[in-house]
Amino acid sequence: MIKIRLLLYVCCCILPAHLSQSMHPTTYTYLALGDSYTIGEGVPLAQNFPYQAVQLLRRSGHDFHAPEIIAKTGWTTDELMAAMADTVFNGSYDYVSLLIGVNNQYRGRPVQEYAEQFTQLLERAIALAGGRPDHVFVLSIPDWGITPFAEGREREQIRREIDLFNSTNQSIAEFYTVHYIDITPGTREVAAYPDLLTTDQLHYSGKEYKRWAEKLEHDISNTL
Repeated sequence: MIKIRLLLYVCCCILPAHLSQSMHPTTYTYLALGDSYTIGEGVPLAQNFPYQAVQLLRRSGHDFHAPEIIAKTGWTTDELMAAMADTVFNGSYDYVSLLIGVNNQYRGRPVQEYAEQFTQLLERAIALAGGRPDHVFVLSIPDWGITPFAEGREREQIRREIDLFNSTNQSIAEFYTVHYIDITPGTREVAAYPDLLTTDQLHYSGKEYKRWAEKLEHDISNTL
């Protein structure tokens, strides 16, 4: 009996690495940082893009916890920074996404200020991802100027400013070698496809968030 037990112990200790890992699968963690576009203003929780991305990853066979979301409607970069300073995070995360800036543009805040604060946020995001920039994903700012909510406003000016903010966050993302997901072109299709918006005619429906989630799932899957 002792010999049998010893043999079983030895066999367990010398299992090939891939078999040993399969016996202890990893459950990944994901932190989403942002504003109304991250929480999914006007849609059920399960329809925002972080939750849809996790569901797609699970369907692909990857074990993920529910996403942790630090976001609120109306937040600018400095407000997100302040909220993060008051948040106790659970160590590091396997993946982190960052989508912020539309309210900076909406309030007429200078792009130079945005660049400085976005850089600080991105550095914090990389740190929260365990110092792995390839596990951080920046999403571009949607163009709300196309929506019915922007009726009577200078739509072309909004477009130019959104493009400027996005060229800024993309340049910073590329400098830090994180992933950059350009969702803005799709958000400019709402005039032709009104079902991409919620009833407030400003924020996006689960259908549009699914398109963002698919892009994020694709890029995360490539790292797994």
